Amino acid sequence: MGVILLSLLVIAGVLILPWVWKVFIHVWWRPKRLERALKEQGIHGSSYKLLFGNIIDYGRTWKEARAKPMGLSHQIVPRVVPFDHQAVRKYGKISVAWFGTLPSVQIMDLELIREVFLNKSGHFEKSVASPFLKQLVTGLVTHEGEKWAKHRRIINPSFHVEKLKRMLPAFSASCNELVSKWEQWVGSEESHELDVWPDLQALTADVISRAGFGSSYKEGRQIFQLITEQAELVIKAVYMAYIPGYEFLPTKDNLRRKEIDREVRAIIRRMIEKREMAMKMGEAHNDDLLGSLMESNFKESQDQGNSKRMTIEDVIDECRLFYLAGQETTSDLLTWTMIVLSMHPSWQAQARDEVLRVFGKNKPDFDGLSYLKIVTMILYEVLRLYSPVVLLTRCTNERVQLGGMTLPAGVQLVLPVLLLHHDPELWGEDADEFKPERFSEGISKATKNQLSFFPFAWGPRTCIGQNFAMIEYKLSLAMILQRFSFELSPSYVHAPYTVLTLRPEYGAPLILHKL
Repeated sequence: MGVILLSLLVIAGVLILPWVWKVFIHVWWRPKRLERALKEQGIHGSSYKLLFGNIIDYGRTWKEARAKPMGLSHQIVPRVVPFDHQAVRKYGKISVAWFGTLPSVQIMDLELIREVFLNKSGHFEKSVASPFLKQLVTGLVTHEGEKWAKHRRIINPSFHVEKLKRMLPAFSASCNELVSKWEQWVGSEESHELDVWPDLQALTADVISRAGFGSSYKEGRQIFQLITEQAELVIKAVYMAYIPGYEFLPTKDNLRRKEIDREVRAIIRRMIEKREMAMKMGEAHNDDLLGSLMESNFKESQDQGNSKRMTIEDVIDECRLFYLAGQETTSDLLTWTMIVLSMHPSWQAQARDEVLRVFGKNKPDFDGLSYLKIVTMILYEVLRLYSPVVLLTRCTNERVQLGGMTLPAGVQLVLPVLLLHHDPELWGEDADEFKPERFSEGISKATKNQLSFFPFAWGPRTCIGQNFAMIEYKLSLAMILQRFSFELSPSYVHAPYTVLTLRPEYGAPLILHKL
């Protein structure tokens, strides 16, 4: 009996020890080796803590920051990114923190950021560290190398100016529905209070549904609802992802995330198949993003062969990305603009005067949008102060030189958009003030030709939907300004926070006045 027990213990040891050794390497030996390598490069910061790194510290600082009331100020950095803000003050422009076992190096040196963005060597890759985020963030933004180049080449024609012009009626239809609804709510009253944020979310979802999928925009709305639910589930679990294997546990949320993924893919697949059938019958149109993408993909297969075209799974991923990127960022930007213009009524009046001078009470047209100089200045300044994406990340895929540093493979680089946009060394002592006149002579003049303003990223991987978002923003804001003036409600609480993008934690209750 003793021999059998001993044999079983030996077998168990042989089976378990390799697993224990792998866990030890993953959660201790490798992180400590990376920590030493970074310190040797003069990169200091928070020390590695077993398994969780600084996740608990991140959570604590966020909780403390959000517990404090905030006045009507644009000095939002300490509330939105408190851990990163404290790291800069303590360790300087370059510092390291830990997301679980992953070292995260924050860089505020503009020349180093330029080098990372240009990425000519291919050493700095897009990083989506959490497996839960990978369920949500798909498509072009996650690809590298030849696959990224192919997708970018195929997708680019969908965002050419002539294509965007064709989508303007879809933009106008969605926005007209919104302002008409608001006019009905105000009715004969002098004013009406409402939270504009949910309506602006619905507006941008409707725009991407119409402009993205044309006659299938009702199915598009269903996709939006599912992706919104998916985003909420991802945020709940994103930090649990640093516990190895957590994503495979059959929890209620894990199962629901997988179910949503299947539902979204099935809906988009049906839309693609329906469009393919219409193309074969000669009945398809290409004045929406899906039609344009499929047309470009077909042309690619003719020019380069079927092996060079995107697969149906690739197309599904890109359609999901249209929704996530096209809806979230623009709705947040419009919401912050209405809040900020409520805080600065003189700028609201200047913007309205410009819109009425260019369009009168007529529906805004594509060419007229380029004459909205004050609106554009406001757009850039809101993007600076309330950038929807507060940071960008890259990851080293091998040992690489960056400036005078040698970074090992497996290091995440954080490019802190919000911190840089509020840095008084770059923007002056009034960096936290709303001053659209900074951009009166364009971005280059405002930044002194430095890379200190990049709300849509920069370099080869500049956001492909930037023009789409800016046209949608200008058209929507112009139509709102034509019909309404607005001010903050007494119930408004200024509380920016991040859930994928920068949002108002307690909504955006405003008082609308019909003009």
